[in-house]
Amino acid sequence: MVRMIPAKTILQKSRYEPSEWFGIDYVMNLYRGCTHGCIYCDSRSNCYGIKDFTEVQVKEGTDVLLAKSLHAKKSSGIISTGIIADCYNPYEEEFGVTRRALEIIADCRFGADVNTKSPLVTRDIDVLERVAWARSANVRFTITAADDDLARTIEPHAPSSSERFAAMKEISDSGLFTGVMLTPLVPFVTDTAENIESLVELAHDNGARFIYTLGGISIRDGQKEYFMSKLKAMSPKLAKRFRDTYGSSYFCYSLELNNILALLRERCDKAGILYRMDDIIHASQNHTEQEQTSLF
Repeated sequence: MVRMIPAKTILQKSRYEPSEWFGIDYVMNLYRGCTHGCIYCDSRSNCYGIKDFTEVQVKEGTDVLLAKSLHAKKSSGIISTGIIADCYNPYEEEFGVTRRALEIIADCRFGADVNTKSPLVTRDIDVLERVAWARSANVRFTITAADDDLARTIEPHAPSSSERFAAMKEISDSGLFTGVMLTPLVPFVTDTAENIESLVELAHDNGARFIYTLGGISIRDGQKEYFMSKLKAMSPKLAKRFRDTYGSSYFCYSLELNNILALLRERCDKAGILYRMDDIIHASQNHTEQEQTSLF
């Protein structure tokens, strides 16, 4: 289900310093709600005030607001979208809100950071190339499980992991900067050596420049109840183990985190894939310059 809502604001200052999170200066949310049904989604938390998260709300008038906001800025910056809700949900194919926003970003010579689970992003390669030449463009694919069956269990209505990897290859082959967001890392579900090894191999095969993980999952009021109910449906023993281990903790780090990070770094080093935030930021913001230099 989809509903149109008026857009009151469009651009917010990032709560992180650019050096802390993908070089991002501003955050832009073009949609509210999502159809993916991921059992772990933090955006379902009460703090975001979205009563029915399965209803996608399309913000009207975002192009006008965005253009006004960017023209008023004294200096350029990098704008991230797809953080609270996937900016390439199925309705984007009809409404084109994200594409228009990217066109404005390119015209105003700002950079873009796109976070998605959808192959639909490949539709906008031409615009993303304009953004990259004007400033920089980074396409982050959230991929939590290498195995499609496991991904379908925890992300029941999202495009399959294999579809995301195929889209990543298309993005990479076009010369754009792209990589994997291994977030969240779900304890007892995706924090296995087998999953990490497969993810790195598939990322390498499909042109990923980076893999980044926070090493766990955030659980807040509103989302906690939903997550635990879905975990219990998967396995009552699994749900009990999670509850006994983490109790009322907000951020639940994998018990295997040290081993997982060591394995991830080892495999990424061999594959030439970045995993440190400062390296990712530097590479993404210098990617266009490197691509241009390679032409001569």
